Amino acid sequence: MARDRRCPCGSLTPYGDCCGALHRGARAAATAEELMRSRYSAYVVHDEGHLLRSWHPATRPASIGFDDDLRWTGLEIVATEAGGTADVDGVVEFRAHHTVAGEPGVLHEVSRFRRHDGAWTYVRGRS
Repeated sequence: MARDRRCPCGSLTPYGDCCGALHRGARAAATAEELMRSRYSAYVVHDEGHLLRSWHPATRPASIGFDDDLRWTGLEIVATEAGGTADVDGVVEFRAHHTVAGEPGVLHEVSRFRRHDGAWTYVRGRS
């Protein structure tokens, strides 16, 4: 994805200055929501490395499978609980809109995040 295109996370800032910076490792997510947004964007751009690096080691899979027929079309943050700069745990509820073979759909998830070695990581989610 081009650095100057809008970030898929919906921030209205350029991808390279937003989630792209987290994907490249130029900076770390300050909050659980920021990590959630970067993970959504990683699914959009098929950045398996960022997804695996940002997954808590206790629940991290060996690999990520991307569906070539699935196209992510928008992220909506529904609610957050904790997950701030001084927190250790956080929860982000979101809706990730998509199409599969042209048919619209939505993934509604409540995701749990935890700091690991000082960095926010994704632990698990429930739909």
